[in-house]
Amino acid sequence: MTTTVYARVESPLGELLLVGEATADRTGGVRLRSLSVPGQKGGVAVQDGWRYAPEAFTDVARQLEAYFAGRSTRFDVPLAEGVGTEFQRRVWAVLESIPYGSTVSYGEVAAQVGASGAGVRAVGTAIGRNPLLVVRPCHRVIGADGALRGYAGGLERKKLLLGIEGGAGRSEP
Repeated sequence: MTTTVYARVESPLGELLLVGEATADRTGGVRLRSLSVPGQKGGVAVQDGWRYAPEAFTDVARQLEAYFAGRSTRFDVPLAEGVGTEFQRRVWAVLESIPYGSTVSYGEVAAQVGASGAGVRAVGTAIGRNPLLVVRPCHRVIGADGALRGYAGGLERKKLLLGIEGGAGRSEP
């Protein structure tokens, strides 16, 4: 049995909404299901029956604080399973492999999941449905021409995240 829990954390992006699945066993762990920002396209809203539990997200909040302060380059957070379609999970796995401070194009992501050509649009849609902004670094995907394109949290936030990562020049994954 799992319970949906949530917390709000302040950040340079605005107030982050963290949503997770808490297990009924005694491990006290929470698996992160969503991390969204105010006004995010497709963002999550708190639902009836969810439990406010900031203590469940202490480790996630600490890792986010270290990332935003430039002291950490990666996240080690248990993630909820079964989120997204099989295709989305393949695309999201590529996002997770993009090194800190690097960027790749949508076409490069499409090629890695075997969806080049017309599949680039489907890849863009899957990236746009990433429920774990920041933690799963979809902000590291840019246009083939180097332009910032599409970010569910807004292009200003994408620019801010890339700035935190040192300007993030183009490189291969």
